[in-house]
Amino acid sequence: MKIAKNTVVTVNYKLSDAQNNLIEEGSQPMVYLHGGYENTLPKIEEELDGKETGYSSTLQVEPEDAFGDYDPAMVKVEDRKLLPEPLEVGMQFEGVADGEDDEPTIFTVTDIADDKVVLDGNHPLAGMALRFELDVVDVRAASDEEIAHGHVHGAHGHHHEELDDSEAGDHFRSQPLQ
Repeated sequence: MKIAKNTVVTVNYKLSDAQNNLIEEGSQPMVYLHGGYENTLPKIEEELDGKETGYSSTLQVEPEDAFGDYDPAMVKVEDRKLLPEPLEVGMQFEGVADGEDDEPTIFTVTDIADDKVVLDGNHPLAGMALRFELDVVDVRAASDEEIAHGHVHGAHGHHHEELDDSEAGDHFRSQPLQ
């Protein structure tokens, strides 16, 4: 089956920077709904469109087609007392960037010094050209439910059941910022 709109694509990937320094080697494949559902970068969809299982490619994506240019205006310095303890570099909080129209932004703690905390609202890969090594391992037709919801269900996909607060996972602590 060829990759086209409303197909579910399973891809093994390796992500590096433009100098080929490894950023991430997917321990699990990336599984996404193809066809403009914003489940992966548009340049990846463009590269894989019309391909089949077994296709391999190395694709370089420039910042403007990935996570944008690094914006120094997205860096904030806040009083430490506004954030919960314990506080560590790498923690993430949801807030609103100055000048934004109340759209929430995820800020990452990048530095802690005495009574001040540096928060960066840029995506961690902003400003970087990225190199993806892609290997298509499966292509299947999407279910009507997946198409209606705009994402993949099942293994490596999205789940709709409610998460128990005690479950561990990739959750970030959320704290509104002033």
